[in-house]
Amino acid sequence: MQLFFELLKYTIPALIVFFTAYYLLKMLLDERQRIDRMLLRQDAQKITLPLRLQAYERLTLLCDRVAISNTLLRIRTPGMRVAELKGALMLSISQEFDHNTSQQLFVSETLWQIISVAKEQTLTLILKAAEGLDGQADADVLVERLFSMLEEQGAPTALHRALVAIRMEAGQLF
Repeated sequence: MQLFFELLKYTIPALIVFFTAYYLLKMLLDERQRIDRMLLRQDAQKITLPLRLQAYERLTLLCDRVAISNTLLRIRTPGMRVAELKGALMLSISQEFDHNTSQQLFVSETLWQIISVAKEQTLTLILKAAEGLDGQADADVLVERLFSMLEEQGAPTALHRALVAIRMEAGQLF
């Protein structure tokens, strides 16, 4: 029994020192890992922040370029017919959107969905405006109908809401 107490007398302090050292070393290593992760995140931020800002810039430009009035200015030529203008509008908007699909890597899923819906609503507006029109009629008829439909909407367009969403998300970076 005496031997047992002698063993306890040396073992208990040794165990206390061991667990204290283990706990302190674990805390030190955990803190070091946290600092390393933070430094890695900061380094990644230095690389991704400019890319994200560029993505917001390109998506803003996309929304501006696919707006019906701006697209009409770019692609409308004298002597166009309704069918030609409708096809050219839809093709231009789709190509512009496709050209910027890689930007979805740098923005939130929600923002990308808002931009996709805005594009779809713009294409739908063109289809509705061209509905019932003679494809061989002068393109001015389609242009007038498009602008009257835009005026009837009154509220901000889906593209305007997309621009607001881009500004809000980009503003959260700072």
